[in-house]
Order: sequence, then C-alpha cells, then structure tokens
Amino acid sequence: MNLVCLDLEGVLVPEIWIAFSEASGIPELARTTRDEPDYDKLMAYRLGLLDAHGLGLPQIQQVIEGIDPLPGAREFLDALRERTQVVIISDTFEQFARPLMRKLGWPTLFCNTLKAAPDGRVTGWEMRCAQSKLTTVRALQSCGFDTIAAGDSHNDLAMIRAGRAGFLFRSTEAIKAANPDLPAFEDYGELLAAIEAALG
Repeated sequence: MNLVCLDLEGVLVPEIWIAFSEASGIPELARTTRDEPDYDKLMAYRLGLLDAHGLGLPQIQQVIEGIDPLPGAREFLDALRERTQVVIISDTFEQFARPLMRKLGWPTLFCNTLKAAPDGRVTGWEMRCAQSKLTTVRALQSCGFDTIAAGDSHNDLAMIRAGRAGFLFRSTEAIKAANPDLPAFEDYGELLAAIEAALG
C-alpha cells in the first residue's frame, strides 16, 4: 500500500517562525531548518530569543491564527488524498498546528510537543522520537507501506531518500545543488504529477 509523507512548513503552509519573526520584528527568529540542520541547536536558539524578548506561546499562537495555507496547497492536498493515503510528518508542535490543520481539512499529522509554563513561557520541546521523520517513515515501511515523500529542508532529506520515491518542493538553491539527484519542483501541479507517476 502506498503512503505519501509530506513536510508541512514551506510545503503546505508558510514557515511559522518566519511569520512570527515578521510579526514580532525580530529578524533572528526567521532562521529555519533550511538554514540550520541541527534541530536541537535551532530550537535552543529560538527559545533564547523568546526569553530575551519576553515572548511566549500565546503570542506565537496569535500569529498562527492568521496564517493561511500556501495558495493551492489545500487543492493539492485534496487531490492527492483522492488518489492515496497521505500523512504530514512535521517538526512543528501540536500547540502550533491545530489552526493550520483546520484550514487544510484536518489531514493526519505527526508532530512534536512544546513544554510551556503556566504564564506561557516556552521552557522546552519534546521530540516524538529521535530523527522523527526518518524514524516515522521506517516504522510505516515496517507496517507494509511503500512511502513517497516530499519536503523542502535539511531535516526532510532522510525521509525523502528512504522511500520508493522522493522529491524536493520549493527548496533552497543550496539544498537543491547539494542534492542534484532529487527531482525538485516549484509548482503543486508538477509535484502532483510526479507523485502520481511514482504511484504507478
């Protein structure tokens, strides 16, 4: 049985931390997994900035409520779900995701959890498992699924390479140049056609 595994931010919705960077006026918060492959290092950097500016979960959630899916993302996801099973595997957090999942029609999402104090201060994060995207894909494969994956960042590469087919979508020039064997697309129609071809 086929299962398509998609990244969330940068593929279906805008990058949450970039949106929050713009809303808060803190440009350093715009750093994402496209820039920093080490996720723990990236999150520690983000939490340090939040603490330094007295910001927490309520302020981030307020910004997320105003984020819409990327143009064409809902239609792409609906079309894909008519053809096969789809799961979104993301390094975002359940405290961020609910408004975005509502706008995408409640697809299945595997993500992580933030730790927050009663006053909303973000105190830490809990990854669902080590190397969460690759580990999840491997677990799904052990259950008999043939996986096809698409993503845009450093932390998607292992998931993309582990399956029967994998694609970069709206990635950076640096990531595309470092992975020239991976088909790269900018348009949902092209990505949908590539996935359909991989489905056979």
